[in-house]
Amino acid sequence: MVDAPEAVSRALREAPPDQLAEAADQAIRAVLGARRTDVFVADYRISGLWPVLDPDLPAAGFLACHTVAQRCFSSQQPVRDAAEDGACRLYLPLTVWGERVGVLMIELTTTPGPAVTGVATDIAGALAVAMRAADRETDRYRRARRRERLSMAAEMQWDLLPGRGVAHRAFDLAGQLEPAYTVGGDHFDWSLDGDRLTVTVLNGEGSGLSASLLTAVTVNAMRNARRSGGALVEQAELASDTVFYQHRGQRHVATLLLEVDTTSGRVRAVDAGSPHVLRVRGTTVEPVELEQQLPLGMFAETRYELQEFQLEPGDRVFVVSDGVWAAEPAGREPYGHRMMARSMRATRLQPAAEAVGTVMRELHAYHVDSDLRDDAVVVCLDWHGPRGRNGG
Repeated sequence: MVDAPEAVSRALREAPPDQLAEAADQAIRAVLGARRTDVFVADYRISGLWPVLDPDLPAAGFLACHTVAQRCFSSQQPVRDAAEDGACRLYLPLTVWGERVGVLMIELTTTPGPAVTGVATDIAGALAVAMRAADRETDRYRRARRRERLSMAAEMQWDLLPGRGVAHRAFDLAGQLEPAYTVGGDHFDWSLDGDRLTVTVLNGEGSGLSASLLTAVTVNAMRNARRSGGALVEQAELASDTVFYQHRGQRHVATLLLEVDTTSGRVRAVDAGSPHVLRVRGTTVEPVELEQQLPLGMFAETRYELQEFQLEPGDRVFVVSDGVWAAEPAGREPYGHRMMARSMRATRLQPAAEAVGTVMRELHAYHVDSDLRDDAVVVCLDWHGPRGRNGG
């Protein structure tokens, strides 16, 4: 039993990238005496979980598994469910550095105790890391995630993302794109490097493939500056010059760049356009007032200035694009005027990964039966403070 996680990890390392679910199934059966397993992955909208090992699982069996798997995915805790003949299905979150990948189901002949559950949790962690690594080598898990065909623009945007979540002792971070299968120019990016967390949110101009191409150029220019050691201002200025010299001022990208000092909660910002920052402190939702500067790419050699604000432990910060803030379905007032703050307050007891989904669902509900007219990005940062969640 002590060597069970290592045995599964070895099997995963030796397996082809598209056969991780099968390799895990065989190894888990061998080390835990499991009757069967399955792997469920979250779709692009994070609206459901879908089987990898048995994609043709009968409807009744799928629905029974799905309900409990969804509870595990939302709570990020192991969940037990009694099966036939005294057996027990154990559902375990598949999570990598705070990014929720899916759920591992292990069906055991008896109800597992804490020791077996702990071993199974370690196994799920190893499988999640392996699946994240394999995602660049095979399309299998991406095919399982998509419920409909992605547009070419959306394909590019999802490939460009850093992930959908990051967990750290000092913070939790999550983001979501909508409409998931046809998103064009809106995007988010982040990177954690030592005591510096960099987050950017882009309001890509235009729609479709041309907007996606513009965003890709902008994101990679900022990454190039950041990975070369450039500070926030240099990232903004290199991206602005890159876009300008390609489009001569005819196209531009509204962008917000944030850099969080994870030792103090001090935030440096370059506001180059329209993404909006809102802070939830207690029950109060208020905008973080930043002076807007020129969007990236409007003029040659544009210079940007830093602004700063302070986070306090317990603060939740949302960054939203204009597709969220200014949404005006059927002549109603913009979503950002009142309804958005209400939905953000409703997320107070949810983790960041659930909060972005709640705001997006409320945005869809605000549009009633109509589709979103514009791309939408929601990024949520929960600041625990340099001492972490428990103050230790």
